[in-house]
Amino acid sequence: MSARFFVLLALVTVATGCGSQATGSKFLPRFYSFHSRPDLHPPSVTIKQKASAVSPRYTFFAPKKQVKQHGPLIVDNDGHVVWFDPLAHEATDFRVQQYQGKPVLTWWQGRSTVGNGHGHYVLMNDHYHVIKTVYATHGLDGDQHEFLLTPQGTALITAYKPVSGDVSAVGGPKRGKILDCFLQEIDVATGRLVFEWNALDHVAITESYWQLQKVKGKWPPYDFFHINSIDQEPNGDFLVSARNTHALYEIDHRTGKIIWRLGGKKSDFRMGKGTVFNWQHDAQRLPNGDISVFDDGAFPKVEDHSRALILHVDTAAKKVTLVKAYVSPDKLLSHFEGSMQVLPNGHVFVGWGSEPYFTEFARNGSTLFDAFFGKGRDTYRAYRFPWDGRPSDKPALVVDGGTAYVSWNGATQVATWRLIDASGKRLADAKRRDFETTLSVPKGATRVQAQALDANGTVLGSSKLVSVS
Repeated sequence: MSARFFVLLALVTVATGCGSQATGSKFLPRFYSFHSRPDLHPPSVTIKQKASAVSPRYTFFAPKKQVKQHGPLIVDNDGHVVWFDPLAHEATDFRVQQYQGKPVLTWWQGRSTVGNGHGHYVLMNDHYHVIKTVYATHGLDGDQHEFLLTPQGTALITAYKPVSGDVSAVGGPKRGKILDCFLQEIDVATGRLVFEWNALDHVAITESYWQLQKVKGKWPPYDFFHINSIDQEPNGDFLVSARNTHALYEIDHRTGKIIWRLGGKKSDFRMGKGTVFNWQHDAQRLPNGDISVFDDGAFPKVEDHSRALILHVDTAAKKVTLVKAYVSPDKLLSHFEGSMQVLPNGHVFVGWGSEPYFTEFARNGSTLFDAFFGKGRDTYRAYRFPWDGRPSDKPALVVDGGTAYVSWNGATQVATWRLIDASGKRLADAKRRDFETTLSVPKGATRVQAQALDANGTVLGSSKLVSVS
């Protein structure tokens, strides 16, 4: 085990916030525990670096693998939990999007097997109520890689399906299986299929870089394409990333025809210095026409470290040039997953996929923020967004001896906690600095209640009355 890991483990211990307790052992990854919410055990987050110019936004991610609880998680710039929703299975692509003119939380949840998912998609409002659930159609399972809401009220999703096919051209059997990939556009309100595209009808399996090999003596379905992101162009066409062909595809939203390929074996563009990517994720069209993409560069390894790229695409000259490449301070190499978000202020926020880190860069590439959330964990993507959460449940209050522990999962406007008795008399005040806040209970108090106050002193919510033991 490296010395670097022991340093980080010590940092996690230091990062334990006021009112919360990071719990763990030699065999169990560290996680937070709260007196007021003993049902929540999100992973602890260590802030390794934070500059004054960091964006005043929350971080949205969904930790998985070696965690005590899976689920969508929001943290602030100090690594403190804002909201956590533990799920029975994995969640991916957790973020804020717009639906019917209002901000909503969205994610995929389900089971993941061998790199593709079987599940559905969730939309939740600012009161943390599920308002819509989206499913793939035509007998397909919703896949974990993409859930993008469009201004038209539709959702862009991915799906995988094994089909019979000839894979002898890539070293497999003539009567084998191919893992086809699907793009579906679903009307969120009705669940109706608006558009469907599948890779096998448009892309030859020989475009793939993935090496087909037997698993336990049997040929698996050949994952030749591996769709992992969809973005919608201003004209309605689709920008699709295929990990295993090392290419991006522009797809006509009416006919399904491939308009161009960028990267890979049949690129329609000359790739300039530093623009070639491998095993990439999360391709997005930026407002100025450039394309951002997370270049994993590994599994199998092609590069020494992963990069978050901004590419200038000259469609007339058919040439791609590098605008900027962002590299982790630790020069991380992500073997799978990963994301890149260009923020409105020009900063770049990167989730390092298989590596449990997320980083914010200034436009010039300097590191403004860097965080670590535990060895053996990962998150498919990580994002930064503003968010105003207004939970409809009551704040949680637990009294243990002379100490009151109070929290309100998902409430973003709480500035101060106040403890009152049954008659409404003020007993104690404390500023909210973490997910859970502690207040001292005066001697003689028999029943107490916690009030959440905003910055103006307005009461946002009150807990139940709790007896003092």
